[in-house]
Amino acid sequence: MSSETLQEKIKKLPLDKQLELDKIVDELLAAVEKREPAKSGFGALKGTIVMSDDFDEPVEDFKDYM
Repeated sequence: MSSETLQEKIKKLPLDKQLELDKIVDELLAAVEKREPAKSGFGALKGTIVMSDDFDEPVEDFKDYM
């Protein structure tokens, strides 16, 4: 789709629909600007996983089995 074709289609819309389309385009642009690029590679998940301090401690529910 060429931009000229899109512009011609927009011109054919009634004014109220053009204004509605303008709001939609603004929302889409804001969403694109707000999006951060995806991290990838070594260390990309650093800080996203947290282990509790008592991770290695025995679990109360399994006392009967130990």
